[in-house]
Amino acid sequence: MNKNLQIAIQASLEAGKIIMQVYDTAFNVEIKDDKSPLTEADKKANDIINSYLVNTEFPIISEENKQTDYSIRKDWKTCWVVDPVDGTKEFIKRNGEFTVNIALVRNGKPELGVIYVPVTKTIYYANVATKEAFKAQLESHDTSLDEVIHSASILQPKAPESNPVQVVGSRSHMSQETLDFIESIKKEGKKVEVVSKGSSLKFCLVAEGKADVYPRFAPTMEWDTAAGHAICNAVGLQVISKETNQPLLYNKENLLNSYFLVSK
Repeated sequence: MNKNLQIAIQASLEAGKIIMQVYDTAFNVEIKDDKSPLTEADKKANDIINSYLVNTEFPIISEENKQTDYSIRKDWKTCWVVDPVDGTKEFIKRNGEFTVNIALVRNGKPELGVIYVPVTKTIYYANVATKEAFKAQLESHDTSLDEVIHSASILQPKAPESNPVQVVGSRSHMSQETLDFIESIKKEGKKVEVVSKGSSLKFCLVAEGKADVYPRFAPTMEWDTAAGHAICNAVGLQVISKETNQPLLYNKENLLNSYFLVSK
C-alpha cells in the first residue's frame, strides 16, 4: 500500500478515537467567524492529524489550520487537504453522520483519499492512480493497518441506467437547482428516489453503489470534498464543476468550491 495512504489511514483512526472521547461527554460549542460551529473534537482531531502529516514532505490545508497565503500556496505541487470533523453540525446533533476527511492532492487533483466514520468505525480509502477503493468495517479505532487491509472490501458503483434513479439529497430541504435537476430526470421517464446522508458520506453512497448521482448545488469548501473526490475517481466516477464543466480543482486561490455533480 502507498506509504502516504498508510499514514492518512492511521491518522484518521487516531483522530476518530479522540473525536469519540469528546462525543461521549458534555462538550462546548464555539461559533467561528464564518458562523460555523467548532468543538473540542475539531481542535483535538486536527492536532492529531497534523502530528501524523507533518512527518511527510507535504504542507497541509486544513479547515482548522490558519490558511497559508496563496502567494506561498500557489507553488505547492502536492499538499494534504484535511477536514478533521466533516459534519460538525451532525456531531453536535449526535446523529453519527460525521467523518474524518484526509486527501493528498497533486497538481490540483486528488490522488489519495480517506474517509473515516468514527461512530460506526467504518473506513473508506482509495488510491486514484491504481484505481482501487475500499471499505472496511472495524472493531476498534486501534485496529492495525494489516487488519484494516484484511477486512476491506472493494467499492463498486452502480451500473448506469438504473430506474429508479437514486439521487443523493436532503429529504427536508433541497435547493431549487436540485429540485430542477430531479425534475429533469423525471422528464426522461425515470422515477427518482432521494437518499440522504450527512457530511462526505454523500460521496461514499455513490462510490459504493447505494446511489446513482450526487448533485451538490450549495456551497462547500475544498476540505469537504477532496477525500470523497479521490474515492469517487478511483472507482470511475467524475466530480464535475457546474461552473467550468471540468473536474473540481484543489489548492485554488479561493478554497470555496463551485457547485458540482458526482456521477458516472
